[in-house]
Amino acid sequence: MTRMLSFVIVSAVAACSWSTVAAAGQTPPAPAAAEAPARPVPAELPAVVARVNGEAISKGDLEGAIAQLESRVGRPMPTDQRDRVIRGVLDQLIGYRLLQQESVTRSIAVPDADIDARVAELRKDFPTDQAFQEALQQQNMTAAQLRDDVRKGLQVNGLIDAELAAKSAVTPEQVNQFYASNSFQQGERVHASHILVLVQEGADAPAKEQARAKAAGILTDVKAGKDFAELARQNSQDPGSAPNGGDLGFFERGQMVGPFEEAAFSLMPGATSELVETRFGFHIIRVIEKQTARTIPIEEVRERIESYLKDQNREQQTQAFVDALRVKAKVEILI
Repeated sequence: MTRMLSFVIVSAVAACSWSTVAAAGQTPPAPAAAEAPARPVPAELPAVVARVNGEAISKGDLEGAIAQLESRVGRPMPTDQRDRVIRGVLDQLIGYRLLQQESVTRSIAVPDADIDARVAELRKDFPTDQAFQEALQQQNMTAAQLRDDVRKGLQVNGLIDAELAAKSAVTPEQVNQFYASNSFQQGERVHASHILVLVQEGADAPAKEQARAKAAGILTDVKAGKDFAELARQNSQDPGSAPNGGDLGFFERGQMVGPFEEAAFSLMPGATSELVETRFGFHIIRVIEKQTARTIPIEEVRERIESYLKDQNREQQTQAFVDALRVKAKVEILI
């Protein structure tokens, strides 16, 4: 959570290809030969990096937004792309400030109940209220400032909804065209649940045997007819699936570690494996359903395609709206 929490409401940072390729674990490419290099950014940023219609965007705003981007990508900003990334992030902050100002001009109202709901949603990311308050303190942020950020973000959302709702609409013909132009092949899939008895990396032989014995005892209960989902909730040490009775959903080949995958794809629906050892520990796997490779029918993906196209339209229309606001604004970039 950062002071620029609501910044993510706007389209993804157009800083450059860094955020996209870094997320895929690739090395960011050099700018294309025809692409002009970004104007150099001073090593030491001034206290105010830009003004939008007289309102300051501070060094802290910019650094907070960059930190948020680094957190999403999962790695620091590449030094060789510093100028491009900083200018791209600053451009987004300017756009966001223009949207905030326009939402005030148009008197976009946000009910307190909506603010309360959004703050409560953010609060759920923390195990205790103390942890939540500590996070606020780390950001030099008060609860009132958080509510103000949330309100502004919801105002911007309301502005975009009011301005672009009709322009973002997607027709059935567009969905059909997208489906026809893209591959919707799906490989063989298995829907399975599992119970994991964890073995810590580097565990010695006695610890490993203790885990094996515990898993064997659970397997005995499974074979005796005890409820698999309940045994998973009580015993599995996979925090992602245990609360759901061990349910992993559907997965294709290549998504699981080798021994687990081999066992799961070899079982018939309704069957349960013996103990399967992987680098994580000992698994008991139950296959719920299997699907052969297929072409996914359009009706199964229509809603997802429509949502994707709507988001794409919304992003393009939002940028066009911001560009129009910028033409009428006084924007001073001070770096």
